[in-house]
Amino acid sequence: MNSLTLAVRDSSTMLRRNLLHARRYPSLTLNLLLTPVILLLLFVYVFGDVMSAGMGGGADRSAYIAYVVPGILLMTIGGTVVGTAVSVSNDMTEGIIARFRAMAIHRGSVLIGHVLGSVVQSVMSVILVGAVAVAIGFRSTNATALEWLAAFGLLALVALALTWIAVGMGMVSPNAEAASNNALPLIVLPLISSAFVPVDAMPGWFQPIAEYQPFTPAIETLRGLLLGTEIGNNGWLAIAWCLALTVLGYYWSKAVFNRDPK
Repeated sequence: MNSLTLAVRDSSTMLRRNLLHARRYPSLTLNLLLTPVILLLLFVYVFGDVMSAGMGGGADRSAYIAYVVPGILLMTIGGTVVGTAVSVSNDMTEGIIARFRAMAIHRGSVLIGHVLGSVVQSVMSVILVGAVAVAIGFRSTNATALEWLAAFGLLALVALALTWIAVGMGMVSPNAEAASNNALPLIVLPLISSAFVPVDAMPGWFQPIAEYQPFTPAIETLRGLLLGTEIGNNGWLAIAWCLALTVLGYYWSKAVFNRDPK
């Protein structure tokens, strides 16, 4: 059996393992999924008219739904990968990673299984939150089929990038609680991006914080794709951020995994 076949076989086994864990312990995934759903309902039904009026569009809740949904979808991915950091941390602290290191399996399959499992869960979570958004009035009537495909690809790329970062966070965390806290920026950063209000509407001193971070260009790109509007340079910036985070997370996780246990 060549190395590629071995890697595919072992990675598939680890993927099944992680999906089974997620199915047997759904409470963590459901708790993380509830956060974006609650925020979506809160901002649409409680703040929607006020936020829309403050953005200069009049008291139009339907217009604000169209604005806020792309940010909520990316926040859903950030919340889902927090569960990945916790799962990886549990594997590290419970000794299963040390056992995997000693087994005759492809070394990278352990991490790949976590990553693929997390990406699958992220996509499923996005679909569920997207269904809630459609149920309360979100429509993407101006987007073409190609733009829908590009939007799906962007969501998958963001999920991949954030998952690799979450895996690294989980591997360096001493316990599950620390892993959850370390991964908290993946939930907080969308809150201080253009997810809920335009960057131009923020105080001048705060605008660089919202603008120069990975979530804002990704949100603006997804918003443009779903609504059929211009995305400018945000598309390239979003892809660059995703590729940079993926490479960083991959080499970080690989270095920690290959480190000799103490």
